[in-house]
Amino acid sequence: MPSSPKAFYARPSSNNRRSTLMIIICLILGLSAVIGLYGMVQSGRSNGCGDVKPLSVSVTWDKSSSHSSGGGALPQKRHKVMGFVGVQTGFGSAGRRRSLRRTWFPSDHQGLRRLEESTGLVFRFIIGRTNDRSKMSALKEEVTKYDDFLLIDIEEEYSKLPYKTLAFFKAAYALYESDFYVKADDDIYLRPDRLSLLLAKERSHSQTYLGCMKKGPVFTDPKLKWYEPLGHLLGKEYFLHAYGPIYALSADVVASLVALRNDSFRMFSNEDVTIGSWMLAMNVNHEDSKLLCQAECTASSIAVWDIPKCSGLCNPEKRMLELHEQDTCSKSATLPSDEDEK
Repeated sequence: MPSSPKAFYARPSSNNRRSTLMIIICLILGLSAVIGLYGMVQSGRSNGCGDVKPLSVSVTWDKSSSHSSGGGALPQKRHKVMGFVGVQTGFGSAGRRRSLRRTWFPSDHQGLRRLEESTGLVFRFIIGRTNDRSKMSALKEEVTKYDDFLLIDIEEEYSKLPYKTLAFFKAAYALYESDFYVKADDDIYLRPDRLSLLLAKERSHSQTYLGCMKKGPVFTDPKLKWYEPLGHLLGKEYFLHAYGPIYALSADVVASLVALRNDSFRMFSNEDVTIGSWMLAMNVNHEDSKLLCQAECTASSIAVWDIPKCSGLCNPEKRMLELHEQDTCSKSATLPSDEDEK
């Protein structure tokens, strides 16, 4: 009978006057300037071959203190990986997670480990919290059974997705030393092996924003809609940003986000627009990959979803399983794409 997974507790410092020097020191040490990891609650998962190190992690935020109530030492170092893939999910998406675990996201502890070892990528479901005790109880059971979550102490609500996304990047950065941090939705069909190849490419820019890019008007706030006709009249296109179902930020970009105060940048209602606006402000390199927004499986597709009909698969629980049954999706060898030849 498996016990509860290991939990890490992260608490930001209450000292708002922390000097720039201290922020730099925190980044050098591989810890977030806002998040510190404190304490460990050890638990084992047992199988026929003995104890297996737990994978699920809980990140707790407490603005009142920079010290752990449970004691314990700081982790010596972050885990080194090529990419951390956070699959954003919610309390109403248990069916999606079931379908994912029957397709490209292994349902067993060892299978997930093998996937991570073969690709250099770590995969976790990212979810916040709710005041609904029955939902939290069901989540606890799912965490214990599958051990594949990163739990963030932020309210799980659609209107707060930009805040959840920022919290995800900060938590992932604190836990993992990764070349890229990937945000993915739980309603896309993904080829992890091909995503690994994309992230492993040599790049001349250390600050990279990677995704399937689209162009929209610079003003997305309803209060500023009257500006849009002027932009179209001048024949200009604005605000290049990635489609929301999947995109990646390089380590240097996430390090910059970690060092920011939470209220430094504007929050929009849409998470992808919010991140896109921040990337413009930070003047990062935009890398456009259409392989991340394919409408059907091909020999080079990385992420498949029903673009432009839905922001993801239109009926993910059913379509995920249907796609996985197609050899083109799940079994086809990876062939060079036009993007690879550029």
